[in-house]
Amino acid sequence: MPPSALPGMPPPQGREDIESTWNYLQYGITRIMHNLQDGVDLNTYMGVYTAVHNFCTSQKVVGMSIANNFSGASQRGAHLLGEDLYKKLSEYLSGHLRELVTQSRAHTDEALLAFYIREWQRYTDAAKYIHHLFRYLNRHWVKREIDEGKKNVYDVYTLHLVQWRDVFFTQVSTKVMDAVLKLVEKQRNGETIEHNQIKQVVDSFVSLGMNDGDSSKSTLDVYRFHFERPFLDATMLFYQKESQEFVAQNSVVEYMKKAEARLEEEEERVKMYLHPDIAIPLKKACNQVLIADHSNMLRDEFQVLLDSDREEDMARMYSLLSRIPDGLDPLRTKFETHVRKAGLAAVAKVASDADKLEPKVYVDALLEIHTQYQGLVKRAFKDEPEFTRSLDNACREFVNRNEVCKSGSNKSPELLAKYADFLLRKSGTGTEGADLESSLVQIMTVFKYIEDKDVFQKFYSRMLARRLVHSNSSSDDAETSMIGKLKEACGFEYTNKLQRMFLDMQISKDLNAGFREHVQSSLDSKGLDSSYSILGTGFWPLSPPGTNFNPPEEVAADCERFGRFYKAKHEGRKLTWLWQLCKGEVKANYIRNAKMPYTFQVSIYQMAILLLFNDKDKNTYEEIATTTQLNSEALDPSLGILVKAKVLNIEGGSAKVGPGATFSLNYDFKNKKYRVNLNVGMKSETKQEEAETNKTIEEDRKLLLQSAIVRIMKARKRMKHQQLVSETINQIRARFVPKVGDIKKCIEILLDKEYLERLDDDDIGYLA
Repeated sequence: MPPSALPGMPPPQGREDIESTWNYLQYGITRIMHNLQDGVDLNTYMGVYTAVHNFCTSQKVVGMSIANNFSGASQRGAHLLGEDLYKKLSEYLSGHLRELVTQSRAHTDEALLAFYIREWQRYTDAAKYIHHLFRYLNRHWVKREIDEGKKNVYDVYTLHLVQWRDVFFTQVSTKVMDAVLKLVEKQRNGETIEHNQIKQVVDSFVSLGMNDGDSSKSTLDVYRFHFERPFLDATMLFYQKESQEFVAQNSVVEYMKKAEARLEEEEERVKMYLHPDIAIPLKKACNQVLIADHSNMLRDEFQVLLDSDREEDMARMYSLLSRIPDGLDPLRTKFETHVRKAGLAAVAKVASDADKLEPKVYVDALLEIHTQYQGLVKRAFKDEPEFTRSLDNACREFVNRNEVCKSGSNKSPELLAKYADFLLRKSGTGTEGADLESSLVQIMTVFKYIEDKDVFQKFYSRMLARRLVHSNSSSDDAETSMIGKLKEACGFEYTNKLQRMFLDMQISKDLNAGFREHVQSSLDSKGLDSSYSILGTGFWPLSPPGTNFNPPEEVAADCERFGRFYKAKHEGRKLTWLWQLCKGEVKANYIRNAKMPYTFQVSIYQMAILLLFNDKDKNTYEEIATTTQLNSEALDPSLGILVKAKVLNIEGGSAKVGPGATFSLNYDFKNKKYRVNLNVGMKSETKQEEAETNKTIEEDRKLLLQSAIVRIMKARKRMKHQQLVSETINQIRARFVPKVGDIKKCIEILLDKEYLERLDDDDIGYLA
């Protein structure tokens, strides 16, 4: 049974009569719409709910007494009654909202915002209650209409929103948005505002995005058109004006700080009261007016910041320009040019005389520039890959093409190899452990930029050979570590021979142990305290002696004994003696007034010379040459060092070593050390070795190019001449940068050798 009517509320007349039913409903709806804060009593609430139910079902009751063949008419009747009630509610909401439009005209700016928010809250709260009261209408008539594809029919809550949008919002949205923008501008100018008001307006705009094609879905169209678009336009106008005025009165650095602060403010504004959907377009708009419009000015300042090393400001500029498309490209170009010039200047500063240039000084100059700008890339440019590439390009330029490398790019890898030798030799630097490992890592940093890696390999392998032969390595672990780094950088083939050298030295140690046991067990004679290194011909970059040599009798006997021992173990192998690498020690028992005998560390040539003075105190140049069979290129330097150290004197006061000179022992020899190293390499020997190394590099390159060409043609069978040149460059580039002329010469050589043939149309063919 329906509840009895309340005072002031008209009683329902007929459950199927629309006018009496609506009069009854309107009272309850109005009370909910205007006085919801006072609450709605249960009787009123249930009365309205029941009246809606009774009205929607009244025709069905009537239809039960009609014949079955009129059942379709009863359904249409129920349909019409639901439509009448829906229309009444829609008309009521329109009237209510037109009244709000009239009231809104009395308000402006923040007062209008307060009015809009208050009425929106009141209206949507009421809509939730009314939606529930009309639940039966929603469940039956509205659902059926929507299912049948009827347009402009919504559930009751959505109807409230549609009416708000079409009747009220269209009239006041522009003024409301103007008030919002004024409030935002106040905040941008430093005033404190009630930003929650803006958030509520934003939420209302978003809520009005109904999909007219499907009422169950929502869109952001209303929000984007009425809020986002004007907000972005106003933002751009504000910052265009502000940035132009600020630039006119302040420095570029100050402007960057201002722009950075403004961008942070806008990001915070999105978090505080804007819809997340605006974040990307707002960021794009701000980036345009604050950065892109002033990008040329910012880029022009970059060189000034580089020159004055203002890292913090460069980081700020990077952060700003990284926000716009292609914003950093000009910076990378300027950075690369700047680093290249800095590297060239650093080399020029130390390269007054390339021949006398210390490898450590040169490598340190390169590393100093790399370390400085690598740190800048890391701290200011956030290790961005493109800036790292610019740094690498610049370093590659000044490492391979600087004042030291004017005559060719071989000098950089040569000096780097010499620096590695300096570090890895005993008493080279005194650096050990972690410090040495750190230095090797730095060498690899420079090595990465070396284009002619084959040059480094040649010099490094020669120096490694000397360190191993003379037992002069500071640390086997360090040597192994360096080879491991080279292998990681260039592959197994690059370090294969280096590793094989270590293997030979280990085999030699075992062989020497066996030889000592053999000598100790032998009854024929006692051998010298000697050790021998067996070096594989194909793996060690060593040349045969450049002179004949007749070793001292004692040495010759020991060598012969070792030769017999070795050949007994390895039948069919041939030993070639590298006398120029041999060294030993002799004791000087003849010196007057010496507290203890001096020990001279000498080359085998010096040893042969000194042992001649066991038989007589004086020997002529010719006698020494005849007995030792050394040519002048080997004999003169060896004698020169002995004379310079005052172990030998030249008779007659002459200081010149050569034919006609007579040498005598200096019985009054004095030295602060009792172990005197006389085995000192001459500069002429070093120069000769460098020349030989460079010669072998050129020869090896020709062979490497030819093998690459043959390998390519074997796979392709036929190629254009230009394509073959390009492919060869690509394959060889990891070892060195070949010249096109050299490749063409190698192609001609292979054509002559009939590995290749000329075909029509500038093609080259492979001959199997």
